[in-house]
Amino acid sequence: MKKLIFSAFSLMLLFSCSNDENANGTQDTAATEAHHRGCASHEIHERQLRENPLLAQKMAEIEQITDRAIAEGRIVNGVLEIPVVFNVLYRTASENISLAQLQSQIDVLNEDFQGINADYNSSNPYNSVRGALNVRFVLDNVVRKSTTKTSWGTRDAMKNSRQGGINPTSPTTKLNYWVCTIGGGILGYAQFPGGSSATDGVVVDSRYTGRVGTATAPFNLGRTATHEVGHWMNLRHIWGDATCGSDLVADTPTHNAPNSGVPAVGHRSTCSGQPLEMYMNYMDYTDDRGMYMFSSGQASRMAAIFSTSGPRSSFR
Repeated sequence: MKKLIFSAFSLMLLFSCSNDENANGTQDTAATEAHHRGCASHEIHERQLRENPLLAQKMAEIEQITDRAIAEGRIVNGVLEIPVVFNVLYRTASENISLAQLQSQIDVLNEDFQGINADYNSSNPYNSVRGALNVRFVLDNVVRKSTTKTSWGTRDAMKNSRQGGINPTSPTTKLNYWVCTIGGGILGYAQFPGGSSATDGVVVDSRYTGRVGTATAPFNLGRTATHEVGHWMNLRHIWGDATCGSDLVADTPTHNAPNSGVPAVGHRSTCSGQPLEMYMNYMDYTDDRGMYMFSSGQASRMAAIFSTSGPRSSFR
């Protein structure tokens, strides 16, 4: 098991996987159906760090708050309700996904974060460290807007009405979830705690939102949003976005790289000691049917951001 290393934090902030974008923030290539998970959170966070020299210090302070909140054990009292605003940007009828599909995504988030998903009890070597969070996601509102854009890229244009997008609704008290075609093989991305409220939230392609309607295999069980909301709650990719990197969580094993598809039982890392990888973790890159748990350490880390001194304390 790897040790949480604070000093490594600034070298691996945020998670994402992105393709080159043109100047107006749209992808140069048309959107295509994704066969491998693409998350653009890490690259976007690195861009935000370059654009805002003060963000690194702010993120370091969040790490100190997180460590203290976990150590003190006073995280969240009772069930924390998180209102979700869906901002749907559509060009075609299929992109204008139904209320039923959006509600199915809310259902998935509640199941996955509360640890009541049907596959939660799947037998694996990490059953003893499974974790859950005492939160309840609630569909607060749906904002829809027709657009002529074929793809939005990863420069947050979908979050800005002046660029044809939809401005966030009360981002300090509501989780904004943009539904749109991102392009470039990107399924979704999120903003970590500490970034600008004007761009705070998650973005997920309409084809990978929810588990009914247009939800497309192998990412048709709503787990892309579970992964991205995990980022929004301060979780790193499980491989630490580096070969044998750290995700800053003590009870997850070291991964040499992201996994795809559904790995065979017993898959091991090539890192020191060849630890058995936690490829069923939501913060890996496996297909939706291959991921079904957070660890206890991840749950504590997520809960810490909602503590009275945490970066998302306004949600309490």
